[in-house]
Amino acid sequence: MRRTEQEGHGPVRYGPPLPDQGLPVLPGLTAALTASAEGIGGTGGPDGTGGAGGPVPGGRPSDGVPGRPRSDVGALLDAACAYWARRGLPTEPDRTAAASGGPALLLALTAAVGGDVLLPRPCAAWWEPQARLLGRAVFHAATPAECGGVPDPYALLETVRRVRAEGGDPRLLVLSVADDPAATVAPPELLHETVEAAAGEGLHVVSDETWRDTLHQEHDTVLLSPAEMLPDRVTVLTDLSGAHLPPGWPAAVARFPGDAAGARLRARVLDVLTATGAGVAAPVAAAAAYALGEPGDVVARRAAAARLHGRVAAALHRTVVSAGAVARPPRAGRHLYADLGPLRPALAARDVHDAQELEDYLTARLGTPVPGGHRFCDDLDALRVRLSTGPFLGAADSERTASLMSPAPLELPHVRRALTQVAAVFDELRDDAGRWESPR
Repeated sequence: MRRTEQEGHGPVRYGPPLPDQGLPVLPGLTAALTASAEGIGGTGGPDGTGGAGGPVPGGRPSDGVPGRPRSDVGALLDAACAYWARRGLPTEPDRTAAASGGPALLLALTAAVGGDVLLPRPCAAWWEPQARLLGRAVFHAATPAECGGVPDPYALLETVRRVRAEGGDPRLLVLSVADDPAATVAPPELLHETVEAAAGEGLHVVSDETWRDTLHQEHDTVLLSPAEMLPDRVTVLTDLSGAHLPPGWPAAVARFPGDAAGARLRARVLDVLTATGAGVAAPVAAAAAYALGEPGDVVARRAAAARLHGRVAAALHRTVVSAGAVARPPRAGRHLYADLGPLRPALAARDVHDAQELEDYLTARLGTPVPGGHRFCDDLDALRVRLSTGPFLGAADSERTASLMSPAPLELPHVRRALTQVAAVFDELRDDAGRWESPR
């Protein structure tokens, strides 16, 4: 099963997308998108003006500059300011930016900050390619045992000192408090130590908060943004395709520090976004503004979706752990990160020796993409994979709607059937691994 270089499977073109919500699009979002498409069209600039393509009709003055009308992107940034304010992060529009997706925004931030980039291991699949595209060196720091997304503070300090000793120039740390792929939430104490360590080393922090609104048990989980701890050192980035929009509607927003350095950083980011044509399409911006406005239908759907994905993720966790694999309990998102290292003997008997081969094997057995840990900058030799919960909700809209509305979604035939298939594959590996154990 070992693949040759010619067969492909590169980390970018074949990388996994964000875990899909797996649910029908909310009618309010569709209505907002359709109304904008029929009335305006086009794109808006990353700062909410008409952008390189010219002013968008029907806008309003932006930043007090006559003749610079505000597009649907301007309304999106206004909605983002109110969204962050409700989460304890007061924000003005002139400290924000929007782009056509998280990767475009992170690319602009990486270009604007300069220097080498530090990431936790593992991390979101789309983080590292942005730095590599710019020719920047990327270094990884290990995460602690209790969570992913945030590097251990001591590992971070050691990595920074080693990089500098070797002539490197680390300037940027990207982290996530509610992370992909581990589906964990960083404890506030650990997060504070890591952010303090980063600030002490002069690093700028980008906090990817794409998954902050997907907590499975919102009232039992404490989630803090690094921007609440060190507001002058942290830029918040949210890819709205995570919790708020369907994957095919690309939009992301960023919140910059409120000091002079933050203003300069924002200006450089806007230049990059404009030069690369990374503006948000007006209809998508209108839908995103509607979502971030958090009307009742959006709040209710988001909460119901988080509960549903949480139940499926918990069932997956029970299945893989009972089979002998290792996984942190999922707390957010639509995924589970599992380590099948304890099942290595059974996998080796199937000619599965690394994460790529494990990805191929489980994808074929389960009939749905199961990206290996190497997609998330984890060790290729480690037998780790990300299991997404979206495919378990059903193949047709009727099944997905039933999953969303049911008080007992795990008992629905299509959900139970999918979970049973996973259990059968993992139990088979557990039984075979037991046969390969040395007699005591």
